[in-house]
Amino acid sequence: MKKGLIIVNAYSTLKSATYQAERLKEEFSALGVEVEIRRNDFFPVTVCGDGKLAYKPVNCDFCVYLDKDKYVSEMLEKGGLRLFNRHEAIRICDDKMQTFIALAGSGIRVPETIPGLLCYDENARVSESTLDEVEEKLGYPVIVKKCYGSLGKEVFKADDRRALKDISEKVKCGEHLYQKFISSSYGRDMRVIVIGGKVFASMLRVSDGDFRSNLGVGGHGEKIALPEEAAKMCERAAEIIGLDYCGVDVLFGENGYLLCEVNSNAFFGGIESVTGLNVAGAYAKHIYKEIYG
Repeated sequence: MKKGLIIVNAYSTLKSATYQAERLKEEFSALGVEVEIRRNDFFPVTVCGDGKLAYKPVNCDFCVYLDKDKYVSEMLEKGGLRLFNRHEAIRICDDKMQTFIALAGSGIRVPETIPGLLCYDENARVSESTLDEVEEKLGYPVIVKKCYGSLGKEVFKADDRRALKDISEKVKCGEHLYQKFISSSYGRDMRVIVIGGKVFASMLRVSDGDFRSNLGVGGHGEKIALPEEAAKMCERAAEIIGLDYCGVDVLFGENGYLLCEVNSNAFFGGIESVTGLNVAGAYAKHIYKEIYG
């Protein structure tokens, strides 16, 4: 019997996350693969006192890892389990600054980005020279992002020095970055799904009033014919990072397209609804081919 495992986050109650797992299970069933969905709180791997990794038997041929817990993914992979996506790809995508570092030098255009300086003392103040540097290089408005976050909820826009200082103080003790605001893409971008190295689906995301277009903060999706230039950029990014599946966010620059983010576990409910395409089925078929030939 062909068997697979889907691991989801132990705490998430998002309907989009539940939909993602259930849809994949449904499509695997159609392919004759029995799949179990489990939260990662069953602790499939632990480090023993002798330093060895101890694995609970999972009895599966592969694992669709719908979480961002990098410790569990690395340990599972070290034990020989094939993950979709692989641990290193998940690790790179989960950290927005790490994503830009991985893509640097590839020819992929991105908004100008400055890494935030990590602070270990919440009582320390962000220096005026730091704010000067950000202000001089990126101008206003400037985007401030926490490096770990999703659904557009950890992305902020500073319109002036006071706002930049206030936001910087709030995020200073966690990984973050500063990014040039792309005014030509205000409230709109493209979400592109890449499966097995090829673009499978795309949609335009539009907000009626927010600078962010994410569906999770009130944006909506529309059908779009993806330009070839943007498609090639997305496929190249997936190749560099080593992703079996991803969602790439593309901005409309004044002189071409810019890559904004790469999401290793991009939710596909919205894009399936907008396009009518079976993203879950395509992903399941890709995994089936990789595992069973």
